[in-house]
Amino acid sequence: MIRLPAPDGGTREYTPRTQPLAVSGGGALVSRTVFSAAHVVADPYADTTPDSPAAVDWDATLAFRRHLWSHGLGVAEAMDTAQRGMGLDWSGAAELIRRSAAEAKAVGGLIACGVGTDQLTGPTDLAGVRKAYEEQLALVEETGSQAILMASRALAATATGPEDYLDLYGHLLRQASEPVILHWLGPMFDPALAGYWGSADLDTATETFLDVIAAHPDKVDGIKVSLLDAGREVALRRRLPEGVRCYTGDDFHYPELIAGDDQGFSHALLGIFDPLAPLAADAVRTLDTGDVEGFRATLDPTVALSRHLFRTPTRFYKTGVVLLAWLAGHQDHFTMVGGLQSARSLPHLARAYELADGLGLFPDPALAEARMRSLLTVYGVPQ
Repeated sequence: MIRLPAPDGGTREYTPRTQPLAVSGGGALVSRTVFSAAHVVADPYADTTPDSPAAVDWDATLAFRRHLWSHGLGVAEAMDTAQRGMGLDWSGAAELIRRSAAEAKAVGGLIACGVGTDQLTGPTDLAGVRKAYEEQLALVEETGSQAILMASRALAATATGPEDYLDLYGHLLRQASEPVILHWLGPMFDPALAGYWGSADLDTATETFLDVIAAHPDKVDGIKVSLLDAGREVALRRRLPEGVRCYTGDDFHYPELIAGDDQGFSHALLGIFDPLAPLAADAVRTLDTGDVEGFRATLDPTVALSRHLFRTPTRFYKTGVVLLAWLAGHQDHFTMVGGLQSARSLPHLARAYELADGLGLFPDPALAEARMRSLLTVYGVPQ
């Protein structure tokens, strides 16, 4: 038994699993292209503050990426899961991109990297935003990685309407040497991105987004949509030009969106696949055989955990992701860059442990239990 916080302020008993869920493993995924956005591992020995540049444990960070590649997943690097703009600045992100790209080449792993404007630290204009994007795009392309054009806080603050988005993205797409992934991150993930594409009305914003793609379909490999609205994603997916893929970023509805319907399906670029990697890859291999029911039977039970980790304020989902990486033995501590381990309450973390344990996600349930006990003890929960 382990004592977990109860809703009434007391404690309750929980009996952990004794065996992890068995997964088959295997080779490359065939029917879907699947990226996991990956977290970074902080250096717990660094003498830093939340305002300091990120101190990263590079060995553990790259080891986690090898774990993702070993299951057949691609790595979406230096995205919001890696705490871009929430503890990881551009200098740290650039180093992360360089190191991960080199590691991907060494192991033959699929990688795509985030291109943004987070080196801008103060007010700017559209020319400044464009220059920042260009700097990051050049670095990602130099590493041989695919580029993901991320939504920009600076552009959201500077643009005066849809025309500014059309002009700037058109310029970047013409400049890109290879097709990129366009990323639409909703304000639930980052409030500073409200009104992206030039309008707070999602229907109007969608039209601008589609106009950008329609003008340069040869330079858009796909789009990543993170609006947590399955119906809107499906409607958008059906309007994409032929050859442009939809990568779901919907951490609430991913099983149904990846499974698809008679008119198409979504590929995936998901933060939740960071903790779900072995199980998610196993599910997609089942889908590769045409067994949609088996795919859903494997992945549907994980949605409760994902909805819990991504509950509002959604941007703090990274805390639960890193907790689970620690409990699963992928890192030796529960410390995050920017001190973000404090962003979720103990009851939230305890429920994340319980849900993940119930799914059999921990390769060593006894280790996960021991580590969870140590965290509970620090918080004063008697064991």
